[in-house]
Amino acid sequence: MSSSYVVTGGGRGIGRALVERLLADSHTVVAIDLDPDALEWTGRHPAGHRVVALAGSAGDEAVTEKAADLAQAAGTLEGWVNNAAVFRDASLHTASTRTVLDLVDATMRPAIVGCATAVRRFLAAGTGGSVVNVSSHQARRAVPGCTPYVTAKAAVEGLTRALAVEYGPHGIRVNAVAPGSISTERYASQLAALEGEDAARVQEEMRLLHPMGRVGTAVEVASAIAHLLSRDAGYITGATVPVDGGRTILGRDPEM
Repeated sequence: MSSSYVVTGGGRGIGRALVERLLADSHTVVAIDLDPDALEWTGRHPAGHRVVALAGSAGDEAVTEKAADLAQAAGTLEGWVNNAAVFRDASLHTASTRTVLDLVDATMRPAIVGCATAVRRFLAAGTGGSVVNVSSHQARRAVPGCTPYVTAKAAVEGLTRALAVEYGPHGIRVNAVAPGSISTERYASQLAALEGEDAARVQEEMRLLHPMGRVGTAVEVASAIAHLLSRDAGYITGATVPVDGGRTILGRDPEM
């Protein structure tokens, strides 16, 4: 029987790159995205029926359960990737406590709901499986103004470790990747919104922040996730793998 996977936030950026990677490896993929327009490309994909689009919130159990049904109808559910997240800045001195908590929930909920659906399906099938949560370099090196996102991503890494410990005896592996700055549609639109000199300044700062001298690509993150999903990573669980070009380990020397 063929293998199937579920990828949340699968319409754009890292999610789409991962869907493409898994399809290239001959798997079936159910891609969830809140924005139906982001999934439009799946209808003309050469993989045909092996790519299944599902519009809806990855934080809604009815949506994730439907995704699991679709994936299991196509083959053995081997892996689940929680990539969907909300990017919105807020600070405690300018936003209400309720707003901050709601934003933490908006990023954390899809990871918990996705993990719950995946774990329950793996246990019921008795097959084991792999979950990969997408965290962020910000879980370890916070950016001012991003309190809800930083808090939620740090919690995602804690969730990853907790589930790895609890479900390892059942053959279920749970890992995370923590991307640095990645060249996605969102990144490109942010640069495009800046004036010429400001855009150049941001690009230079990004070069300095990453020891490799550049931002990463969605394909590079997708490759790391694909490895963690695979049986080649069969003895890796509870890990958070940085895919950040060294950003989280860099200590910039003020004398340089």
